[in-house]
Amino acid sequence: MSGWAHPSAVIDAGAQLGAGSKVWHFAHVSAGARIGAHCSLGQGVFVGNDVVIGDHVRIQNQVSVYDAVTLEDEVFCGPGVVFTNVANPRAAVPRKHEYRRTLVRRGATLGANCTVVCGHTIGAWAFVGAGAVVTADVPDFALVLGVPARRAGWMSKHGERLDLPASGQGQARCPATGERYLLEGEIVTCHAHAI
Repeated sequence: MSGWAHPSAVIDAGAQLGAGSKVWHFAHVSAGARIGAHCSLGQGVFVGNDVVIGDHVRIQNQVSVYDAVTLEDEVFCGPGVVFTNVANPRAAVPRKHEYRRTLVRRGATLGANCTVVCGHTIGAWAFVGAGAVVTADVPDFALVLGVPARRAGWMSKHGERLDLPASGQGQARCPATGERYLLEGEIVTCHAHAI
C-alpha cells in the first residue's frame, strides 16, 4: 500500500492502494479492492473486494462501492452515490452468485445521491444528474436526469453542456475549451481539431 489513510480508516490486508491516493475518516477498503493512483476516498466510503478503481478517481463522502463495480480513470462520485449488485435482493435468499457487473467509463460524473442499478455501463464522460436513478446503459457524453434517468442533453469532457440535438446530426464546441463534438445518430464523439 503506497497511499495514505487516516488513522480511523480500515484498509484490509491485501488491498491495493496506488501512489498518492488518500482514504479519509471512517472509510473501509476490503482486502481484494484495487485502487489506482491519486484517488480520493471521502469520509465513510466503503469499497468491496471485487472492485477495481482507476487513477485520479474522486469518491465523495458516504459512497459504498460494492462488489462487481469498476470505476475507470477520472470518475467522479458525488456524496451519497448508491451502487447495487443484485437486481432482486431478498434478505433470506443468497444471491452472491447472481451479481451483475457495473462499469463506469473514464471521466464520467455521478451526481450526489444518484443510484446506479446494477448491470449497466455508464459511458465515458457521461454526466448523471443529482438524484437520478440509472436503469439502463448511458451513452458516452450523455447528460441523464430524473427517475428513471433519461437523456436530457450532451456534455463535454470539461463538464459543459453542449448545444446539440437529442439525436440526428449536429456539431458543437465546448464553451470552455473550444473542443469540437460531432453527433451522428445517438453517438457523440470529441474532435480536438475542426470538424
